[in-house]
Amino acid sequence: MAEIIAVGEAMQRALALLEGGDVVAIPTETVYGLAGDATNGVAVARIFEAKGRPRFNPLIAHVADLAMADRIALFDPLSSRLAAAFWPGPLTLVLPQRAENGIHPLVTAGLGTIALRMPRGFGGELIARLGRPLAAPSANSSGRISATTAQAVAADLGGRIRLVVDGGATPVGVESTIVKVEDGKLRLLRPGGIAAGEIEAVAGAKMLRGATGIEAPGMLASHYAPGASMRLNAERVGVDEALLAFGPSRAEGWRQAVALKNLSEVGDLREAAANLFSYMQALDRSGAASIAVEPVPFDGLGEAINDRLARAAAPRDKIA
Repeated sequence: MAEIIAVGEAMQRALALLEGGDVVAIPTETVYGLAGDATNGVAVARIFEAKGRPRFNPLIAHVADLAMADRIALFDPLSSRLAAAFWPGPLTLVLPQRAENGIHPLVTAGLGTIALRMPRGFGGELIARLGRPLAAPSANSSGRISATTAQAVAADLGGRIRLVVDGGATPVGVESTIVKVEDGKLRLLRPGGIAAGEIEAVAGAKMLRGATGIEAPGMLASHYAPGASMRLNAERVGVDEALLAFGPSRAEGWRQAVALKNLSEVGDLREAAANLFSYMQALDRSGAASIAVEPVPFDGLGEAINDRLARAAAPRDKIA
């Protein structure tokens, strides 16, 4: 079973495992990540093995600073402006790879581009101490609910990894926003912890939506899924259903719900994002065969929340 060590005491243990080609679950501001040396093929393969992740699904490479990022990828002016505005933070940029950048091909799933992010806190310090980028998808079994606490990581992956670094509950609660610049235009590949409007304000233009095939991590149509089925925009609660609520007003029949969790009683989307995965996990453990989900507005972070809910409710293993 994996050790759980607090951030203040975990650095040397985490570095030793990473130097040896092993993987470590670490806290980031978004969700917990399952980290391995992005230049080491054995370490990257262990990430896929631990998660049971499809090989065609690429990973995000995490960097300590802009100098490290620039050694890996080619930055256009708009991507540089976004990095300056939002790094470190929950923004991932998909960029053309530099030749011979040292990144193992498993990280990019054979694509000519690479997804880069600069995390805050322990993750950023760990990368700086290691001196190499870390591939770090969410620390959960592939396609299942992302972990926002060390205990959730250990419950899912504890038998397959050796260390979980405990940084408490993650403050953002959903994965990073992923964007890509194409011919000078900005495309949103995955909504996430930074609202689209904030990015558009810096870019000075609206973002395009949609993509063809798998261009970046987290683009499977079925993802973040609990064992129970999910029913979205529910106006009433059925027999033997759990309820994932939002705001002060309840769906019809809510008192008969097997279990109930409210993402935010006051309708705060930031609070809802932080609670999303842990509340989905709690309702999944209730024994309900189905989880009814009350409507969540699409404003701001609501776009990311609705994206995760739609993927959780989608038929399993479909590509977006």
